[in-house]
Amino acid sequence: MAEAAQKETHGFQTEVKQLLNLMIHSLYSNKEIFLRELVSNAADAADKLRFKALENDSLYENDTELSVRISVDQDAGTITVTDNGIGMTREEVMSNLGTIAKSGTKDFFSKLSGDKAKDSQLIGQFGVGFYSAFIVADKVTVRTRAAGSDAADGVEWVSDGDGEFTISELNKPARGTEVVLHLRDDEKEFADNWRLRSIINKYSDHISIPVQMWKEETPERDGPDGEKIPAEPGEWEVVNKATALWTREKSDISDEEYKEFYKHISHDFADPLSWSHNKVEGKTEYTSLLYIPSKAPFDMWNREQNHGLKLYVQRVFIMDDAEQFMPVYLRFVKGLVDSNDLPLNVSREILQDNKVTQALRQGCTKRVLQMLERMAKNDAEKYQGFWNEFGNVLKEGPAEDFSNREKIAGLLRFASTHGETDAQTVSLADYISRMKEGQDKIYYVTADSLQAAKSSPHLEIFRKKGIEVLLMGERIDEWLMQHLTEFDEKSFQSIAKGDLDLGDLEDEDAKKAQEEAEKEVEGVLERAKTALGEKVVDVKFTHRLTDSPAVIVADDAGMSTQMMKLMQAAGQPVPDVKYHFELNPEHSLIKMLADTQDEALFNQWVGVLFDQAALSEQGSLKDPSSFVRNLNTLLMSLAK
Repeated sequence: MAEAAQKETHGFQTEVKQLLNLMIHSLYSNKEIFLRELVSNAADAADKLRFKALENDSLYENDTELSVRISVDQDAGTITVTDNGIGMTREEVMSNLGTIAKSGTKDFFSKLSGDKAKDSQLIGQFGVGFYSAFIVADKVTVRTRAAGSDAADGVEWVSDGDGEFTISELNKPARGTEVVLHLRDDEKEFADNWRLRSIINKYSDHISIPVQMWKEETPERDGPDGEKIPAEPGEWEVVNKATALWTREKSDISDEEYKEFYKHISHDFADPLSWSHNKVEGKTEYTSLLYIPSKAPFDMWNREQNHGLKLYVQRVFIMDDAEQFMPVYLRFVKGLVDSNDLPLNVSREILQDNKVTQALRQGCTKRVLQMLERMAKNDAEKYQGFWNEFGNVLKEGPAEDFSNREKIAGLLRFASTHGETDAQTVSLADYISRMKEGQDKIYYVTADSLQAAKSSPHLEIFRKKGIEVLLMGERIDEWLMQHLTEFDEKSFQSIAKGDLDLGDLEDEDAKKAQEEAEKEVEGVLERAKTALGEKVVDVKFTHRLTDSPAVIVADDAGMSTQMMKLMQAAGQPVPDVKYHFELNPEHSLIKMLADTQDEALFNQWVGVLFDQAALSEQGSLKDPSSFVRNLNTLLMSLAK
């Protein structure tokens, strides 16, 4: 191998510096994962070469036996991981080893606390891959050449993980990548063949590419019965099963193997919450292995970020992030699908409208929903953990997947007035099981936050009558309810929209008391409507309130406050929405208003009550200074 020449020095991307520093000082409790990550990368490189060689077998360069080789030099204190996979060009080395091309990096680093245990968990959610080498090494050398390029196009990359790296040209006869770890003085324990073999057996047994280590030659020796055992020459020996895990029988695979395979394909440190391994035979034949992570990735809310499953065709790797097999609302699912019915040269464009793809997508979606249903039924605490991480993404489902709308709705969880704590959530089935006799609707309220929903004046009559209401305090909830109109033949009703009709839940005595209260202040409505003019659609009495004097209510078919805020946040034009202004005839302030003869004073009181109701509903006012002036004037008049 010729010496590297024309050396250039570059600085790491800022996020890489932070990540390297964090890993070196935080992942002290799980150092051995560096080998898992490097072997996974090497196996991926072999998979990618196999796929590209389908169209251009010259990329094999007369070497079709793909493998990963690990060697140790105890004297030099180095570990070398070598693959004969796809390799990298100079541009790819700069991109892959100098930057973190992943959305959410800013959010990731903002969450770091300085607590090593907690931060190491965050690193696991983020995924570290190659950079994990610096957990045990104070210097890393990478030599690589892309398959199909000239030997002179090799590249050498060297860094001590301290802010800079050098890159230079290299003559490399063999394609692929060689990663040399120069171990720290206190990490020389890893320069041991048996230690590395045990790590490979623990983390990488499932990888379909052979992982080889050098087996030293053995001299001739005496056997236990005195017979001579002949000498054996040194050789490269496969130390993993080298069989695609998903092709094995489920009964032959341990939970630990499933968990380690998940970490291999996801680069996550944490165990998955659940998984489903299925082999489907019949009209469409395929195998799927699907995982639900325990923690959400930092880029989960970026719907444009690559997501999807690994696609294999007849055990040949085809592509990462095949989004065609998993709907966007299930983008947190990790795993793979291996089809016998797709061509080896299948492309993303062909997958888009392929009937086999549609069958696989339906099957994988069904499996995930079944997995979640089982979890929700058999382990409520575990499902609550899932919901806390991924619930808001699942809420996208009813709008995107009409055929599974009822199933998805059954998986949704909400806070409610029935819950004792904010963390307690209820299912729609739970809600229906507790409905009052005569209740035919599922009542809910949306707001900017859970606390705002809990404090909504719209809840007053429901609390008085003991009717449960779902509390929706997430921004996505309003959008969800535009697409979720009923569940189990019960329709949804926003308590902040339209006329309140409790139907059979009302009693005759209460209705008579309400009518008498309205008669006492009946002149207020016309005067209030005159005072507010074009600000409102109408002014009327309401009995949805018990403690508040007034409330604003959107039309039943009109745009709600939360939908307006959603449109504003998306930068879309928002129409000028007018509300119904409803007065509580039993409230002392409304009775005082009815007795106020001074029309100017009456108008000020009506204006303040309207602004108060708007503030409670919207969280802000168009003209807060006018509200403050009117309120101050009224307070001064009361003080005289």
